[in-house]
Amino acid sequence: MTADFFLSLLAATVQSGTPILFATLGEIITERSGVLNLGVEGIMMIGALAGFLVARETGQPATGFFIGGVCGALLASIHGGICLGLQGNQVVSGLALTILGFSLAEYLGTPFIGQTAPGFFAVPVPLLSRIPWVGPVFFRQDLLVYLSYLLPPILWWLLSHTSWGLSLRAVGENPDAAKAAGLSVAGYRWAGIGLGGFFVGLGGAYLSLAYTHLWTNNLSAGRGWIAVALVIFAFWRPMRAVAGAYLFGGVMAFQLRLQAMGTNLPSSLLLMLPYVLTVLVLVLSMRGKKRGEAPAALGINFEPLD
Repeated sequence: MTADFFLSLLAATVQSGTPILFATLGEIITERSGVLNLGVEGIMMIGALAGFLVARETGQPATGFFIGGVCGALLASIHGGICLGLQGNQVVSGLALTILGFSLAEYLGTPFIGQTAPGFFAVPVPLLSRIPWVGPVFFRQDLLVYLSYLLPPILWWLLSHTSWGLSLRAVGENPDAAKAAGLSVAGYRWAGIGLGGFFVGLGGAYLSLAYTHLWTNNLSAGRGWIAVALVIFAFWRPMRAVAGAYLFGGVMAFQLRLQAMGTNLPSSLLLMLPYVLTVLVLVLSMRGKKRGEAPAALGINFEPLD
């Protein structure tokens, strides 16, 4: 294996980890508000299909990317209506949302299997792309990857250093105290669900517009479930989510390259690698001292007395 191989693998790691990072950041926002959304996989599929179809019809991948996020937010709002409006079980609603989004995307997308749409391609950053090792890996990517570099620190600042972010976290920690302080628990949870769904939808749109540039069924391939696990691995911290997303992106990129090299290992075994790693990461994370950092009211519906 040459240096070029490793550089190519690392660059593919960043690209493969980007949709997972978008989805993980979205789920962090939602869970910080105290709402557990297990519908990430279905939201990613709807975002991927919406982004693909809009870009295909308009010839504007940026518009498709944005609409993918909007459709993700709209699908997530179903979860909000069930859990916030009807006080439904968050786990059951999230699982139903995954089935709905996944099935709907496959049904509507089947006529477009194998078709392409305008998308995003690598745009090297002047000067930075020439830095040995670092340049080819991080600065010869598409524009959406560069956007993903900015989102974690922005989200960290938003959640840790703004009144809105601290209020959102307060609602996720103790909704009764937040309400007593004059905060709208339902309002902040709706915002967390909507904004989180938007980012998850962006992760799905990235898959069809930048990662594959075409539509195929099962495009998310379990990335939504990985994102849910990564929230725990990241201890609900946006900056830590970057390492987790690239870790899983690297495993996915590596197993694809092993298959392309004609390894004797069964392909089914290679496809298992990201999910085996998911289980290991969850086990190790829950054994850590920081397992209590989950929002205290996560998954618990808020039922105001008045």
